[in-house]
Order: sequence, then C-alpha cells, then structure tokens
Amino acid sequence: MALYSYQAYTKDGKKISGALDAASESSVRDQLVRMNLYPIAINLSKEGVRLPWYKQLFGKKVTPKDKILFTKQLSVLLKSGIPLLQSLELLTDHFPGQFRSILIDIKDGIKEGKSFADGLGKYPKVFENIYVQLVRAGEASGKLEVILDRLTQYLERQAELKKKVSGALSYPLMQLGFIVVIVIGLMVFVVPTISETFAEAGTALPSSTRFIMAIANFLTNYYLFILGGIIGFSVLFRYWKKTASGARLLDKIKLKTPIIKFFARTNAVVQFSQTLGMLIEAGVNLAESLDIVVRIINNRILSDALRQARDKIIKEGRISDYLKQTNIFPPIAIYLINTGEQTGQLDFMLLTVAKNYETELIEYADSLTAKIQPIMLIVMAVSVGFIMIAIITPMMQMSELVAK
Repeated sequence: MALYSYQAYTKDGKKISGALDAASESSVRDQLVRMNLYPIAINLSKEGVRLPWYKQLFGKKVTPKDKILFTKQLSVLLKSGIPLLQSLELLTDHFPGQFRSILIDIKDGIKEGKSFADGLGKYPKVFENIYVQLVRAGEASGKLEVILDRLTQYLERQAELKKKVSGALSYPLMQLGFIVVIVIGLMVFVVPTISETFAEAGTALPSSTRFIMAIANFLTNYYLFILGGIIGFSVLFRYWKKTASGARLLDKIKLKTPIIKFFARTNAVVQFSQTLGMLIEAGVNLAESLDIVVRIINNRILSDALRQARDKIIKEGRISDYLKQTNIFPPIAIYLINTGEQTGQLDFMLLTVAKNYETELIEYADSLTAKIQPIMLIVMAVSVGFIMIAIITPMMQMSELVAK
C-alpha cells in the first residue's frame, strides 16, 4: 500500500483535502465514494501524511513509550515469520499522528528498494543513531528480530533509569516548591491581617514577628518586581544554558555538586558500557561504535574526555587503558572491561558493567528519595512553625494584657 493525498467535495459542496493509505488510486477513489465524498484530485504522496498545520502543532507526537511498543511488536511479528514490509503495514494503523506518517514513509521507502535502517535514519529525532546502526547490523546479519529484542530491553531500561534519576532529583525540588508556596501564602494572606491587628493595639512585637512582617510587607509591596525578576532570570538562564559556554559551565558545576556528580558520572558509565556493548555484540566496528557512544553522553565534560580516549583507543585497539585516563570509570569497571578484552568477551563484560552500575544507580536514587522525604518534612515543619510562633506569641501577649 502507498500514501495518496486527495482533494474532494462533500455533499454540501465544501472542498476538503487529506490523505489515505491504499493499494492504488482507484482504491482511494472507492474509499472516498464510500465516505460520501466526490474526489477531484488524487496524487501519490512520497512525503508521508500531510497533516494540517494545526494537527502538526497539536497532534500526537512520538513518545518513548510508542517507540518501545513499536519495537516490541515488530520483533514479535518478525519472529512469527511475517515479512518486514507486511509487519510494518500491520503496525501502521496502531499508531496515530506523526508516528503513522513516519511508518508509512519508511514502508514506501522499503518498496522502492531502500533498507529499513535508511528509512529510520531519515528521522533522527525519533530514531537515534544507535537504533539505526543496530537495525542496520541486524539487517546485514539476518537477525533483525534478535536485535529488536535487544533494542526493546535497552529502551525500557533507559526509560526506567531516566525516570528513577529524574524522580530522585526532581522530588526534593517539588517538595521545596511546596514549602515555598505554603510560606508565601502565610506571608501574603495571613501575616498582613495579623499585623494590622497588632498595629491598632499598639503592642510591642518580638523580633521574630517584626522579621516576618518585614518579609510579608516586602512581598506584598514588590510582588510585581519579584515576579518580573523571576521570569526574567528564568528566560536568561534558559538562553544561557543553550550557549556553548553556558552549557559547558553548567555541566562542570554538575560534576562538582555532591549528589548530582554521582548521577552524572555513573549514568555516563552506564550509557557508555551498555551502548558500546550492544553495538559490538551486533557486529558494528569499534570506530563507528565509539563515534555513536561519545555522542549520547549528555555531559560535555565527560563526552570530551571520552572523545579524547576514543582517538587513542582506535589507534591502539585497547579500551581499558584509556578509559582509566578519563577519571570517569571506577576501578572495578576498568578491571572488568580489561578482563573482557583479554578473554575476547568485551561485549559481554561491557553489558555486565552497565547492568551492575545501573542497579547501583537505581538503588542510590531510591535511597536518596527515602532519605530526603523526612528531611524536607522537617524543613517544612520548621519554616511553618517559625511563622506560626511569630504570629501566636504577640497574640498571647495581647490576651494576657486584656485579662489583666
């Protein structure tokens, strides 16, 4: 089947356009007639589904979950003996929006004699380089379904790891934000009301109460400037971190921040070991594998260190010696990789290193979340408690004066 774009009139004379996946132009015409439409132009499209601009903007994008599901289902179909082209045709209707357009385009490319990997390579934002290269290796070896199984496991583990790490780092920020909202709410809505009462009574206030009232007055009098400053800083920060110098400095800060540096370094070890192990196992040559690996590390400092090691590794053919010089890999990881080189099981040892440190990273993320939760509760209790004491103390003083 191929993709056809069409223009047609409805029963009430309204002109519409769209696209249909069909075996021939006459099949498209028959479908349109069954839809009570009167076709005026039908053309073969080679660019995928031409969605209206508003559907392109707000339509369903390709998510990591979609890609995992597609990879898993395609592997199952191929294992069942269904040819690749027919498998893609069966899967096309399961994925709406942009993904459907991509699959139709890939399928049409295969009909024209292009490889599956070439079709995937046209969409680098959806199918990253490692995905394309592994599929290419699977096509060359005739073991595409095995490679797709590996890719499914890889994508699932990457998604789980990303969820764990981002959760461990974002959870404290969410709790801190919640604390800030509560404190600001008390400052803006509760403290000013109480301060008017105290002012009318002429009561001498404790220093803690005066401090809280000063902050509350500042927030209520200058909230527009504060809000503008926060928005301005956010915009400038987003622009700065996209610049080469800003991104590099931010990555350097991450490597020096106590908790974040553990995640950055260990995640780099996992990404490097898992990706290189999979590529070597699939038969991709070492130089090309290292090119792919250094591009997926999301910290520029670590990526540069690995890129320098890459050039030496390609010349010498030894990985463990030069990985030691990056100061990224722990001694145990270096030892295991070295053992893999000496025994001819480098791919197996790299995958073992990745699995071990992935487990360590997940366990650390879980323990960090468990430790931070009570700490943040204490911070919230202290912050709110201080404000409440600052409010209640003068109220008690006032009640004592009235009683006398």
